[in-house]
Amino acid sequence: MSGFPRAPRCAIASFLAVALLLPAAAIAAEAITQTKSTQADMSPAEALQMLHDGNQRFVDEEMLERDLIDQVEATATGQYPFGVVLGCIDSRVPPEIVFDQGIGDIFAPRVAGNFVNADILGSMEFATAVAGSKVVVVLGHTSCGAVKGTTDQVELGNLTHTLSNIAPAMYSVEGFEGERNSKNAEFVQAVAEANVHHTVQNILDRSPVMKDLVDQGKLLVVGAMHDVETGEVTWYEHGRGASH
Repeated sequence: MSGFPRAPRCAIASFLAVALLLPAAAIAAEAITQTKSTQADMSPAEALQMLHDGNQRFVDEEMLERDLIDQVEATATGQYPFGVVLGCIDSRVPPEIVFDQGIGDIFAPRVAGNFVNADILGSMEFATAVAGSKVVVVLGHTSCGAVKGTTDQVELGNLTHTLSNIAPAMYSVEGFEGERNSKNAEFVQAVAEANVHHTVQNILDRSPVMKDLVDQGKLLVVGAMHDVETGEVTWYEHGRGASH
């Protein structure tokens, strides 16, 4: 990986273990449905750690058991997601599965190339400033078709406009000689990583609402990359509001 430092895995004690006065092992054995109180008691760092831990369970094939119909019933009168994961529409990267989360745990806006526009930013402002989510993750992935299409300058109906949102990240990537298109896997990966960074910065630059939450310490906005071959998520730090 190139471009951005990897965020360290920090040992954050489970806030659930404290809140419910149960041993950490018991919490790890079963999932809960988020409530107003569990969401309110969670810090942004703890919310991020829950996603770290969820992806590790996914990779280790130790995903928590969930009664999804029970969660449907529990969230019927209200939802209290602890995080937002902005991802690509790629079928190999479903956020709830990749991070081992259940119904009512995360908001999951998705668009080809995991970029932001006014509509997505507005949705994320609702998720954070109104609904109380504590962390925003921009999740790119390897072998991204939208990134490949951008590097090949694909034109097709409305897709032409969609891919134009990724073009600034492509043009920001320097230092590659030879083919700057989908035939160059390293170039595609570099553009995908740059696009994550670009999107994180766009969120902070274009949303005063979320930037204010970051400045108050109420929100983290971070980037990450999912490997479609292994399922593992690599985390990146991005300026103010990033995890430490």
